[in-house]
Order: sequence, then structure tokens, then C-alpha cells
Amino acid sequence: MSTSLKIAAGSILVGLVVLALKTLAWRLTGSVALLSDALESIVNVATAMAALVAIKVAQRPADPGHPYGHHKAEFFSAVLEGVLIISAALLILREAWHAFQNPREIADAGLGMAINASAGVLNAVWCGVLLRQGRRLRSPALVADGKHLLSDVISSAGVLLGVGLAVATGWAVLDPLLAMLVGVNILWSGWKVMASSLSGLMDEAVPETTLAVIREIISDKASGALEAHDLRTRHAGAVTFIDFHLVVDGQTTVADAHDICDRVEASIMARLPDAQVTIHVEPEHKAKHSGVLVI
Repeated sequence: MSTSLKIAAGSILVGLVVLALKTLAWRLTGSVALLSDALESIVNVATAMAALVAIKVAQRPADPGHPYGHHKAEFFSAVLEGVLIISAALLILREAWHAFQNPREIADAGLGMAINASAGVLNAVWCGVLLRQGRRLRSPALVADGKHLLSDVISSAGVLLGVGLAVATGWAVLDPLLAMLVGVNILWSGWKVMASSLSGLMDEAVPETTLAVIREIISDKASGALEAHDLRTRHAGAVTFIDFHLVVDGQTTVADAHDICDRVEASIMARLPDAQVTIHVEPEHKAKHSGVLVI
């Protein structure tokens, strides 16, 4: 099992433990704010399962029906996570509205808050693992899962603070008001996850910093060529697709042109290990005198 799959499986286990703890905290207290926290944990488990399936699909090798591989499966997973997060937020807002109309006192607040806090700490630790490893492995599904957990950690801290205030002041209405704030925060989190994933599905180019690295490598390693133009990039999961036109002198042999391409491709892949590079060799009359000039 790959590292990504192990982490995704770990997310399911952590999500189930956190869900059990937060549900227990809600049952003890009857707090609608703690209920909202527990409802979000249900989404955590669902999204962790979606991420596991997506990563497994994304790691399938290319086949005749999918010659560019299955890497975009992770983006679909992240979009699904966004939809689930937004659905949970709407459910929380509904429960909060009902509780606002009929506020009630919170029972066993100390024990319930302690249990909820322990779940929050576990989530915070796992959130750090997901974000760090997701970025290292360039996995959109793991990063999206980590960002969702980060939102959950922040909202859980707010919930605990608000429940504590509600108990201390005796203002029961603070409980549903806090749940509403949690719902709005989760709604915004879900939208950000969806927007980020949709950009990947739309074949968004790599960041400008990565593009600068690619240009630098071409300029430095394509000696023997004249220029490179029409450089295009896109990313899908951990894979970066790069293609461009390389102009060579008309007297250059096919073997020499091939050597130049191999040198450039090897250098790019040394810096971007999961890159897939396609180079179109052209004679000098195709030069556009733009793009990357070879040193």
C-alpha cells in the first residue's frame, strides 16, 4: 500500500474516533453547538472515505481508455468533499435555527467540553499530518482533507469557547448562535475546497514559481537548440504535464535533436519527479523569436 493510501486509511480511523468522542459530548450536554461539531465529523469520515477511493483510482496506470492516466480522480474527490462540507453546513444551520427558537440549558458541560476538547486535539494533530504529507506527495485529496480538518479544529475551538460562555453567563441562546457561526464557517470552507479543486479540473497551469523553474531548465540544458516556444503546463494530482516546441538548426541530425530532448527531459524530471514532458522538435524556420531563448 502506498504512503498516500495509508494516510487516507488513517484519516478514516481518526475520523471515526473523533466522531465517537464528539457524539458522546453532545449526548452528555444536549448542546446544539456540540451537535454541530459532531455533524461535521460525520462529513470528515465521508470525505476520508472518498479520498481513499480517489487516491486508489488515481494511482492506476494509464490504459487505452485513459492514456493520460487517472490522476484527476483526486480532484473529483476534493469537489465531492466540498459538496459534503456545504451539505453539513446547511444541516447545522437548520438545527441551530430550531434551537434558537427553543433554547435550553446545557447539562454536564464540564465533562462534555473535556471530551470534545480531546477530540479537537486529535483532529489538530492529524490535520498537521495531512497538510504536510499531502503537499509533499502533491495529493489534492489529502490537502483538501487537511484543510477541511483545519476548519474543523478552528470551529471546535470556537464551539468550546462559546459553550463555556453560555454556561458561565446562563445565556442559553448563545449555544444556537454559536452553532450558526460554525455553520457559516463550514459553508465558507466547503466553497474554498470546491473552488480549488475545480481549477485543477479546468487544467489550470502550474504556479508561476514552478513555471520559472521549467523555463530556467530549458534555457540551461537545451544547448544545441535555438529556442523553445509555446510552453504549456497543467497539473493533475501529483503529475505535472509539460509540453513545448523546441527549435533546432536545420543541419541538426535526428539523433542530436533527440539527445537534446533527453537532456532537457531528464533535468526537468530531476526537479519535478512526477512530470510528463512532451517536446515537439521543429526546424529553425519555425522559430517565433519568443518564449525561452537557449543559452
